Amino acid sequence: MADIIGPEQRSALMSRIKGKDTKIELEVRRGLHALGFRYRLGGAGLPGRPDIVLPRYRTVVFVHGCFWHRHSCHLFRLPKTRPEFWEAKINANVARDRRKESELIAMGWRVETIWECQLRGLSTEVRSAAIIALADRIRNGDSNDTAGDA
Repeated sequence: MADIIGPEQRSALMSRIKGKDTKIELEVRRGLHALGFRYRLGGAGLPGRPDIVLPRYRTVVFVHGCFWHRHSCHLFRLPKTRPEFWEAKINANVARDRRKESELIAMGWRVETIWECQLRGLSTEVRSAAIIALADRIRNGDSNDTAGDA
């Protein structure tokens, strides 16, 4: 299937996709802060540059978009345009995520992932419950990941 817009327009659209400070990430950060957590951003020096680093709990949090990290939910759908390109790109993202998570665990960090589908388009109560559950896992040192693996 041919793309309906030109390469320049496609590039302009793709350049507007944010890699940090997304609405979902900001909501998670605000929620954790309101629950008393203090954290660092960007994970400089850590594998995979986690979105949120909680040194006190030796925990990092990744806020993953379901499309870019191939989550098995209703928000992921492989594009019909250039499917081979997207398949390879997203598979590389998933492989890198796993590799970086393993490196973090080997360094003694606990890794939590919150997925876009746990917050996007849901009621305030559901979003709050997801952030509270994340906070509980961080405080209690429970196991990795939230809504399942990709």
